[in-house]
Formats: sequence, structure tokens, C-alpha cells
Amino acid sequence: MERSSMLDHFAEELRLARATSGMSQTALAEALSYSGALVAKVETCERRPSLDFARRCDTVFGADGRFERIQRRISRETVVPWFRDWAGIEQEATALRSFEPLYVPGLLQTEGYARAILAGAGLFAVDEIEQQVTARLDRQGILTRDRPPLLSVVVDEYVLRRRVGGPEVMREQLQHLVKLGSALPRVRIQVVPLSAGAYAGLDGPFVIATSPAGEDVVYLDGQRHGQVIDRADYVQQMVEVWESIRGEALSQQQSLDLIAEVAETWT
Repeated sequence: MERSSMLDHFAEELRLARATSGMSQTALAEALSYSGALVAKVETCERRPSLDFARRCDTVFGADGRFERIQRRISRETVVPWFRDWAGIEQEATALRSFEPLYVPGLLQTEGYARAILAGAGLFAVDEIEQQVTARLDRQGILTRDRPPLLSVVVDEYVLRRRVGGPEVMREQLQHLVKLGSALPRVRIQVVPLSAGAYAGLDGPFVIATSPAGEDVVYLDGQRHGQVIDRADYVQQMVEVWESIRGEALSQQQSLDLIAEVAETWT
């Protein structure tokens, strides 16, 4: 995997400044108001520092804008397979905007549906499928925690009608969507009806995550691995695509009514 030279430079400067100040990673994390795990990942180049993180480093070390300058140069480099783990970003996000034209997104899947999706891929052994199902269900804990992210999901109507795991699994899954959309105020689910014809979403699924510092990143889910992109111009384009897709979708209430209606056809 390609590594950004400026990312290395930032990590090296951070380690040096911390050593010079005689601070532990924990002490620095506290001074920055970020987690110790995040500081460790920035120092090992596993995570890219946000602009907010860089500015706080400048303040803590009295670095006169040096960290911010390096961070801005990282952002200009185009090697952006964002190799920090998506799961970590998803857990930290204050908002998630997700579009999925093919199946129900992982955060909203029932156990039966998740198992059917993973088994259908034909890539995993039985014990691996169970591990993946457990991991997927664990991720859903963010929806019911004290301060959940604002989750806005748009799916294509095709998702409601695509048979995954049989009628019983589909009925349970669609009823689950209605329940989440009705009971959790920070979960919004909308459907693009089949009548929309060709629209911006046909190019594929994506998620836009907003970090606690207010910066957006885009996650593209590939066949084998996902990719996180935080180049400002690309993120801006995807926000526009998202707005265009939402413009084709039914309202939340109309969407939940449609999902409930389709659930009844899975008998």
C-alpha cells in the first residue's frame, strides 16, 4: 500500500515533539482531547490527522502552525487509499449518510439477513460467517448508545424486493427497518422508488461520515476491501451526489409505509 511522505513527516514531528516535551501518548491525548488510541495510530501512520488534530498539536507544543502546514500538505497528496480502518471512523462519526442500491446496509441488518448475505457470497467458512455476523451486529450498538450518530440511509426500492435468505428473512428484515425508522429519532430511512428510472445512485453504494471535528470522509465499499477518501474536491462531489439521490427518494414516512407494504408481500 502506498504511504504518504507527508504522513510520515507528521508522525515523526509528533513523536519528536512529544519526546522533547516528555509527554506520554496518554498525556498528549488528554491535552488534545482525543483518544490515546487515535494518537497512537497517528504516530504509526495508521490514521491521518484531521485539521483540528493538527491545530491542537500546534497549540499544545507551541509549534507556530507547523503541524497545520504539514497536515495541509498531506491533504494535497493524492495517495488516498485511507488506510485507517473504516470501523473506527464509523464508531467515531457524529453523522453517517449512506446510500445502498443493492442490499440493506450492515448497520440496519437483522441477524438472519446478515447471515444470508455473508453465506451467499460463498467466500467464508461456517465459523467465519458466524464471526462476521457477530461483528456486524456489534457495530449496530452505535445506534442505541447515549449519543448516537445521525444515521441517514437511502436505499433503492429494489433492495426491498430482492430475495435474500427467503421470504421469512425478508419479512423480518423489512419489519426491522420500519421499527428502527419509527422508534429511533436519529435514524432516517428513505427509499428511491422504482419509478425514479435512471438517477445518480446507479453508480454504486457509498457512505459519507462526519467526524467529531466536522470533517467529512467518503467510504466506497469494494468487492474485497473498502476505500476511504478525504480529498476535499471528491468529498464535495459525493455530497452533491447524495443530495441528488435524496431528491429522488420518497419522504421518510412514505418510505416507511412502502417498506411495511412490501414486507406484507413476503409471505
